Amino acid sequence: MTGWNASEIPDQSGRTAVVTGANSGIGLVTARELARRGARVILACRDATRGKAAEERVRAAAPGADVQFAPLDLADLSSVRAFAADLPGDRLDLLINNAGVMALPQRRTVDGFEMQFGTNHLGHFALTGLLLPRLREAGHGARVVTVSSGLHVLGTVDPRDLNMEHRYRRWIAYGRSKSANLLFTHELAQRLTAEGSRVVAVAAHPGYAATNLQTAGVRMEGREVAERIVELGNRLFAQSPENGALPTLYAATSQDVRQDDYFGPRFEFRSRTPTRRAVRAPWTRNDRASAGLWAASERLTGVTYTWV
Repeated sequence: MTGWNASEIPDQSGRTAVVTGANSGIGLVTARELARRGARVILACRDATRGKAAEERVRAAAPGADVQFAPLDLADLSSVRAFAADLPGDRLDLLINNAGVMALPQRRTVDGFEMQFGTNHLGHFALTGLLLPRLREAGHGARVVTVSSGLHVLGTVDPRDLNMEHRYRRWIAYGRSKSANLLFTHELAQRLTAEGSRVVAVAAHPGYAATNLQTAGVRMEGREVAERIVELGNRLFAQSPENGALPTLYAATSQDVRQDDYFGPRFEFRSRTPTRRAVRAPWTRNDRASAGLWAASERLTGVTYTWV
């Protein structure tokens, strides 16, 4: 995988991909590159204006591509259910759980969950469960790619306080939500293997990539100086969204992918470093923790996975 780049993505003709958070940053690049290789791509975005603008940008970069915006707000489980119910077609080859929020001031989702846990994990948990029958229909080559972060090392999920109702700390909440992404991938991979499914569950992280993810929290609070500092850090140290999307694209399309793999750049803070299997905290492969989070997620979302 050394030196791998988007030009090495195999032909995706005849395949359908859903990319959440595809209106900007890594999600937009992921959608664009899949479309360039012939995939039919659904841009699942919360904001309709930005989603439709992203659709036009992908069409311009991939003339003739089959690209479509569809509304999806991961912080609202009714929106997740509506998206899954309205998704056209019987099969789905790639589900890219990319959308996320980072280090927000304390907020709640429509359903009352802590915003980072609710959006980054619970929304994607529900979406994957609702779309799993279509992924099964695709069979061999179908994948669920969930985007985590190197900052998952900031903390694991606390089953006694999933919504951080006691002493909310924004960066710890973010780290926990990204650990939840990896625990979800771990448990999903085990369950898919147990049922003999050919669907593969895998995770990726972009390293430090310059996107609007870093500025959303400080902008929400009107902290203009902090926002400028973050923007400066992005310019000086972060890699481009194009490079940041490579681990996701590798996880989604490479033949060298196994259940519960986790891909990322070789060095967190350097651009143009090769994608590789990334180091992850040991707690993200803890069977008891992943099973416990799964049970809690089914209870909180009301989405129960069915296994055949």
